Amino acid sequence: MLYLTRFRFLSQDQEADFMMTVKRTCYDTAYPFGTLTRFDATELEFEPVTILYGGNGSGKTTALNVIAQALKLQRDTLYNQSSFFEDYVKRCEYELRGETPEHSRVITSDDVFDYMLNVRAINEGVDNRREELFQEYFDDKYARYQFRSLEDYEALRKRNLAQSRTQSKYVKARLAHNVRELSNGESAKFYFTSKIEDNGLYLLDEPENSLSPTRQQELVQFLEESARFFGCQFIIATHSPFLLGMRGAKIYDMEADPVIPRRWTELPAVRAYYDFFRNHADAFRED
Repeated sequence: MLYLTRFRFLSQDQEADFMMTVKRTCYDTAYPFGTLTRFDATELEFEPVTILYGGNGSGKTTALNVIAQALKLQRDTLYNQSSFFEDYVKRCEYELRGETPEHSRVITSDDVFDYMLNVRAINEGVDNRREELFQEYFDDKYARYQFRSLEDYEALRKRNLAQSRTQSKYVKARLAHNVRELSNGESAKFYFTSKIEDNGLYLLDEPENSLSPTRQQELVQFLEESARFFGCQFIIATHSPFLLGMRGAKIYDMEADPVIPRRWTELPAVRAYYDFFRNHADAFRED
């Protein structure tokens, strides 16, 4: 499914024309001006899965943020802006096929990291409360107690609960909720699968962060199926060979000038992995 079909960033001349109108000199940066600058304007045409490839400083994350801001997509965490960000965004051009679904969003590595920290904090809180309830179980079960008034009802109810259940069942009943404990990789993958719904446009910024190679391949399968069967469109900034190898993905080399489409097997990061493992092929052969 295609929602966003084309996006055009500014050329050097367009950026220069705008900066000539800026009279104020009290700003430290004009970001994103100067970040995506090419002599000719960079124009991206999108497929159901489009990947922006490049290392740090290539502008792939900036490109995602500009697109997300232009389309007013949902996001969970703040991102790097400046006083000139809106000036840049409103000078970009893009084409949509219909309307962008409301649940469309940009998902960044910061979003995933914050989510994992929150899960960890909640689990630590649950663990602390669980230890308290273990002791409370014994206190209630063996307490000598007499019911004297309605104010004592809750204490009596807890004692009866402790006497009628095992320790584990008592603790489970007393905990308001118990968060399922996941590894970092499982939590990161769950964040993506919980945020990505059918029929939506999703911008993913380095989704490989916090994911092992195995989890990255699982995410790739989920994204491929979401694009193929469930009406999703993805624009992904990455340099992970696992994501770059997604079936049917259109890949733009953001390190090239001008930016051009390339096959994933032509990209320097992928070639480096290939050359390394080819040079060590003997180490993988069984005796």
